[in-house]
Amino acid sequence: MSENTTAEAAPKVGFVSLGCPKALTDSELILTQLSAEGYTTSKTFEGADLVIVNTCGFIDDAVKESLDSIGEALSANGRVIVTGCLGAREGEGGGNLVRQMHPSVLAVTGPHATQEVMDAVHAHLPKPHDPFVDLVPAAGIKLTPRHYAYLKISEGCNHRCTFCIIPSMRGDLVSRPVGDVLKEARALFESGVKELLVVSQDTSAYGVDTKYRTGFFDGRPVKTRMLDLVRELGELARPYGAWVRLHYVYPYPSVDEVVPLMATGAVLPYLDVPLQHSHPDVLRRMKRPASGEKNLERIRAWREACPELVVRSTFIAGFPGETEAEFQDLLDFVREAQIDRAGCFAYSPVEGAAANDLPGMLPAEVREERRARFMEVAEQVSAERLHRRVGATMQVLVDSAPGLGRKGGVGRSYADAPEIDGTVRLLPPEKLSKQLKVGEFTRARIVATEGHDLVGMPI
Repeated sequence: MSENTTAEAAPKVGFVSLGCPKALTDSELILTQLSAEGYTTSKTFEGADLVIVNTCGFIDDAVKESLDSIGEALSANGRVIVTGCLGAREGEGGGNLVRQMHPSVLAVTGPHATQEVMDAVHAHLPKPHDPFVDLVPAAGIKLTPRHYAYLKISEGCNHRCTFCIIPSMRGDLVSRPVGDVLKEARALFESGVKELLVVSQDTSAYGVDTKYRTGFFDGRPVKTRMLDLVRELGELARPYGAWVRLHYVYPYPSVDEVVPLMATGAVLPYLDVPLQHSHPDVLRRMKRPASGEKNLERIRAWREACPELVVRSTFIAGFPGETEAEFQDLLDFVREAQIDRAGCFAYSPVEGAAANDLPGMLPAEVREERRARFMEVAEQVSAERLHRRVGATMQVLVDSAPGLGRKGGVGRSYADAPEIDGTVRLLPPEKLSKQLKVGEFTRARIVATEGHDLVGMPI
C-alpha cells in the first residue's frame, strides 16, 4: 500500500480540550468514537484535515481562552468544529456567541454532544470504509496519564445558583445508568488505572432524577444512588489495589452514609465539597442548597467518623452584597472547619448569571483584595495541617520517576487530587535496590513540607 493510500484511509483530526474534568470526559468520548471509526487524532494542528475544539464557557477568562484557541485553530488549519460549554452561550442579540466571534467555523455544538460532533465530522471529513474497531481500548481513549482516569456519573445540575450558568449550558441533572458506570469503571481498572476520579456537576445528587431507580450490574440489582455506586466502585477497585476519589460532593445528609466507607478504606477518605461561602445570607443570595452552620456541624461529624478525612473546597470572595462582617465569617469558617485544601475566586460577573442583577456589586479591587486575604488564611490552615504529616508513613502514587527514580520523583498521597492539590516530592531512595515506577504505589516516610507539598523518603 502506498503512503498516499494510507493517508487517505486514515483522515486526521486535530483536537484541543479545554475546561474542567467533565469536559475532559466529553473529549474522551469523542476521541474514542473517532478512533472506533478509523480516524487518527492528534493534539496538534499539523497535517490535520480538520480540528475539533472542546471549549469552556464558565468564567470570562475561560471564554477568552476558548475563543483564542478557536482563532488559533482557524489560523493554523481553517477547518474547525467547536463543541463544549461555550458552544451553548448566546451572544449579543440572542445569536450564537462562537458564530458571532468566528463565523467561519464549520459547526458549533453544546456540551456532551458526541453524536452531533460526529455528524459534523462525517459531513466535512467522511470516515474510512474499514475502521479498525478492534484497536480501540475497551476503556476508550483517555487524555489523562495511563494510571488515573475521570469517571463521569451524571450530566447537568438541578440547582440554580445565581453565579452559575452551567445548567443553561448543560441542562438539568441526568444520571448515567448505574450498570453503564460500573462497566466503564471495571474496564478502566482492567486497563491499568490505579486512581478513579468520580466527577459530575453534583455527585451527591446521583440518581435523584431517576428516583433512585434499580439498575443491574453483572446480573445483580444496584440502586442508582450515590451510596450504592460508591460501595460498588470500592469493591471493583479492591482487587487492583486502586483508589477511588470523589469530587463535587454537595454536603447533603446522604454523604454521612458514605463517610464510613472511607473510614474502612473502601474509597479514599477525601471529599471535594464545593461550599462557596459560609454566611447564611450570602448563601441565600447565591441560592446554594445548604447553610453555613449545618456545613460546619457536618464536617465535624464527618471527621469524628473518619479522622483521616481530607476536605478540599472552593469559595467565592466579594460576592455582590458581601459585607466585611460576612467576609470575616468566611475566614472564621475556614479556620474552624480546618479546610485542608481551599481555592478561592474573586467574584467575576458571568454573562447570563442572575447574580449580575443583585445589588451591592463590589469594586474589582475589593473583590481581589478579599480573595488575597482569604488565600492567606487558607494557606496558613493548610500548612498547619500538612505539617502534622511529618513523621508519618504514607502510600504514594508515583506520577513521575525519571530513571526509575534513582534521583527521586513526584507522586501524590490520598490527600492530593491531580492538578488541583499538592504533591509528594520523593527523594532518591536510600536503598539502591528500591525503584520508583510511574503508575505504581510506593510507601514513603514524610520528612518535611514545602509550601503546599510534602517531601517523602521512599521506603
